[in-house]
Amino acid sequence: MIGPGTGVTYGNIVNVSAGADETVTALTDDGIAELKDMIGDARITTKTWHEFLDDFVDDAELVARVKARSLR
Repeated sequence: MIGPGTGVTYGNIVNVSAGADETVTALTDDGIAELKDMIGDARITTKTWHEFLDDFVDDAELVARVKARSLR
């Protein structure tokens, strides 16, 4: 599993109102760098990659398709 404290920090996630009923969530440049680091750490082994997918992807069909592919 990815170590404690790993992830995108709160200040690097931005919510923007795009209208009365529409909000867009985005990452700052630092947030994108943190996400890249988090994914890189997860892809070290097949086990950590599968744990990452189970923890962060809420679509069982998508997780199964990704797990079926080997790490490159």
